[in-house]
Amino acid sequence: MAHPLSKASVVGVIGAGAMGAGIAQVAAMSGHPVVLFDIDPVAVDKALSGIAASLAKLADKGRSTKVQADAATRNVIAATALTELKHAALVIEAVAERLDVKQKIFGELESIVDEHCIFATNTSSISVTAIAASLRDPSRLAGLHFFNPAPVMALVEVVSGLATSPAIIDTLHETAVAWGKLPVRARSTPGFIVNRVARPFYAEALRVLNEQASDVATVDRIMRDAGGFRMGPFELMDLIGHDVNFAVTESVFRAMFFDQRFTPSLIQQELVSAGFLGRKSGRGFYRYAAGDGNAEASIEPSKQAAGRVRIARSATLLNPLVERLAKAAGENCVDSTRNVPGLIAEIGGALLLITDGQTATRRARDLEHDDIVLVDLALDYGTARTLAVTRASQCSRAAFDAVVGTLQQCGYEVASISDVAGMVVMRTVAMLVNEAADAVNQGVCSVPDLDLAMEKGVNYPAGPLKWADAIGVATVHRVLFNLAAHYGEDRYRISPLLADRYWSAATFYPSI
Repeated sequence: MAHPLSKASVVGVIGAGAMGAGIAQVAAMSGHPVVLFDIDPVAVDKALSGIAASLAKLADKGRSTKVQADAATRNVIAATALTELKHAALVIEAVAERLDVKQKIFGELESIVDEHCIFATNTSSISVTAIAASLRDPSRLAGLHFFNPAPVMALVEVVSGLATSPAIIDTLHETAVAWGKLPVRARSTPGFIVNRVARPFYAEALRVLNEQASDVATVDRIMRDAGGFRMGPFELMDLIGHDVNFAVTESVFRAMFFDQRFTPSLIQQELVSAGFLGRKSGRGFYRYAAGDGNAEASIEPSKQAAGRVRIARSATLLNPLVERLAKAAGENCVDSTRNVPGLIAEIGGALLLITDGQTATRRARDLEHDDIVLVDLALDYGTARTLAVTRASQCSRAAFDAVVGTLQQCGYEVASISDVAGMVVMRTVAMLVNEAADAVNQGVCSVPDLDLAMEKGVNYPAGPLKWADAIGVATVHRVLFNLAAHYGEDRYRISPLLADRYWSAATFYPSI
């Protein structure tokens, strides 16, 4: 059975930037002596001051005692040379994302520390296998990828390179647990878990914007209010910085041999070229300078509700929406007798359907019914504040307005978007599920670790594979199939694992 490093074990941290300082604080708070090194002594001094201030603030807020904060502060000492890490049992590197720099550091360490010292890299994008390849003993190196800010974020990706010893992975996993973190195991592939699986969150929003189906503020609101995400994709890209976000996408795209799923966006490239990097530059998708105004989300004005609503009682996912419709319509609500896949209700002559990855216009043609309105996915239709809708090109304005008014009567604010396949939340979630399934299928991680990584690493409202089970694997499969047919691109090809779950009528989490 694996055990964590003892509290007496010295932890060396190389790199005194935000990540290195945060990692040093985490180890110090757990009782380890920490030696912090950077080639820039000023950076080390700044990091030590920042750690002391952060620990004092935790004590002031009652999250630790003053005695604990003072002890943790004393646990971190500065090193002026790499040789001062010679007694370390674990060395964590958190320097610039350059393979040659990381290899040089670990190469020098091999002649300084003893043979039992564990090497860990905090890289988020470079192959752990490649970093270890130049070592005499590559089995001692693993990835230990913290998320920023390290003292706050619970997730740690423990990453195996091709040569990494399983015993090293077990020790790092248990050490992360002892440090109060939630570790997940991953194999060294581009982006590991989080940076790989998160790409569709940005990519699908950028495609919707590129097709002029909606605007930045409206997409962000739909993803927050309907999708349940803490931040919309455009405001999150602005927060991360477009230079950083675009570079990660480019890195994964190249490392995956230019797989279409990871194709970077020309829109984001233009922002980077212009120097519109987001919050840190004062402008990205939004403007952040004082006095600069930003457009509000496009919400439909109040409309008249339909006189009669015929509701369809079928899909469990849609039951909260159907119940809100029935309650709002009162005695004007009756059951529909139509047998149409995805039907929610008949409203004012229009058929209200949940999006299935086809456009509303295509569905109107197939159903031979002009007045078709589609509604986007919501995390919970019972509590969602905003719903996105779109209408077929053939749909009359009167029929559409009756649907909007009826949804408003249910307490929803309604965001209207142009007729784009898969809409906003549905296409994004389907692609997140697909990438998650592929990561599991390729042995990058387990199903539970993948969902935990996405919930804790990027604060998704649900792990993608749990979400797939809640929506229905068949629904996700159908959306992806229709998106692939609509675009004719390999980007939307269905993961073999998702296909297996669909054809076997299984779920990602088997019922007990």
